[in-house]
Amino acid sequence: MAHETLTHKRSTIITRCLTLIMLVLLPVGMVSCDDEAGRDVAMVKVDGKTYHLELALDNPVRFKGLAGRETIEPDGGMLFVFPRALNLEFVMRDCLADIDILFLDASGRVVATHHMPKEPLRGEGEGEVGDENPAYHSRLKRYPSRFASQFVIELAGGELEKLEVKPGDRIQLDIAGLKKRAK
Repeated sequence: MAHETLTHKRSTIITRCLTLIMLVLLPVGMVSCDDEAGRDVAMVKVDGKTYHLELALDNPVRFKGLAGRETIEPDGGMLFVFPRALNLEFVMRDCLADIDILFLDASGRVVATHHMPKEPLRGEGEGEVGDENPAYHSRLKRYPSRFASQFVIELAGGELEKLEVKPGDRIQLDIAGLKKRAK
């Protein structure tokens, strides 16, 4: 009986310690998990607000991005991860909702932000949704990173107005873990 009580106390102490560690580390880091739809999602804090960001770790997912979504949850969005830092340009290809974008360098520091309003839908001769039709692609406005970026966060349009984020701010990410997963 004394052995069971001692084991239970140790178990309770260990559980409390692990819970405390998670509560301390969770706000400053990033946790990756699958959401209800089976998408790989990271919880990322931006200016104190937690967002549940779908991970875009490879070219097919990065190309599609948030295209075709009529809405983006106020705490949702996407985190694009590239294998290395590059000068990037994003466009609103087949996007049905406004998007706010933050470009981050290889250390997670914000290098540029933009509000990207939705573009007119494809017209005659501009191909089908999802393809790389040059006529359609050439008319889309480009949103540049300005400096080499390895991470890009897309949020629902209007979120940047609510946040106090500016170039130079650092967003806490699992940088090493994300870089390993990028393809």
